[in-house]
Amino acid sequence: MIFKRALRRELVSVAGAVFMTLFTITLTVMLIKILGQAAKGKVASADVVALIGFSALNYLPIILILTGFISVLLVVTRTYQDSEMVVWFASGISLSDWLRPVLGFALPIVILTGLLSFYATPWAYRQSAEYRERFQKREDLSKVSPGKFQESSSGQRVFFVEGEAGDSGKVKNVFINTFRQTGDSIVVSKEGVMETDEKGDRYVVLENGQRYDGIPSQSDFRIMEFEKYTIFVASKTNILLGDPSSRALPTLLLLKDPNRLNRGELLWRLATPLMCLILMMLAIPLGFVNPRVGRSINLIIALLLYVTYSNLVSFLQASVAQGKFKFGLAWWPMHLFVAVVVVLLFMWRLGVNSRYHPMVIWSSFKHKRISKAARHS
Repeated sequence: MIFKRALRRELVSVAGAVFMTLFTITLTVMLIKILGQAAKGKVASADVVALIGFSALNYLPIILILTGFISVLLVVTRTYQDSEMVVWFASGISLSDWLRPVLGFALPIVILTGLLSFYATPWAYRQSAEYRERFQKREDLSKVSPGKFQESSSGQRVFFVEGEAGDSGKVKNVFINTFRQTGDSIVVSKEGVMETDEKGDRYVVLENGQRYDGIPSQSDFRIMEFEKYTIFVASKTNILLGDPSSRALPTLLLLKDPNRLNRGELLWRLATPLMCLILMMLAIPLGFVNPRVGRSINLIIALLLYVTYSNLVSFLQASVAQGKFKFGLAWWPMHLFVAVVVVLLFMWRLGVNSRYHPMVIWSSFKHKRISKAARHS
């Protein structure tokens, strides 16, 4: 049918533009944030691209929900504003006839949102946490970028290296400033390397350098030269744990260990595909607009509805995680309420041309009053 083909083609076209816009904005924000963390030495420069990918994957379910909602809303609003909806209504097409093509457009997005929420997003959280923890557990000297001062993880030392000495893992022209209560200790050497002993303790081994202890203006200030100097860095590294929070756990583990936090996370994962489907159905009756009025007001109302809906689901998630609500009584009422609102809006819009519709009754009443007043005058 021409109506379904035209609607499906327009929905796909608008959804592509909306998705690219939202994804570009999200990617730009993540890029700025993670580059700032890399500049501060919180993440490795080599891991920036991977961390941006994991962060984008985490936000993909929300992006898909907004993409579907805004796309359907824009298409419906455009048909009203261009008076195209009048043509469809005159051709015998009802607003309920929009359900089937919109559902055909919505189902792939809903399924993809569910797969991302249940499987891909927890995996991305785990990978991101492992990348960050792996960098934090690296040797302090290996975290230093050539030509840049870097504070140690304990905050008691500042490192600086001029560059790498070949592929041997050594660095050249090393500067280490250790902060102590009795005075700073500064060590300068031509080469340095990290070593680990049999117990797993790590040391910085420096060669051919000098050490300066104390305050230069005091009598106990000392200058020493050395051929080899070893500085203790840290004890044996703990095993990487990744992200221990519920959001990083696979869905099967959430089901096997149904504690409060896991039930709260499961509620959110169930909510994302339901929100995606319900919001796209809500966009059909919500897209009505007077052709003489701009359509920006519809987008503002739609975004406010999405924010309210999402925040209420987050509130229920937090309540379940804190033990205030039971999972069985928290995961469905909000979605049922919004679904009922969708049905009522459909009934409202379908009954606009009915003689029993409130707006028609009010218009008829006003017309009678005006006619009566005209006869008396």
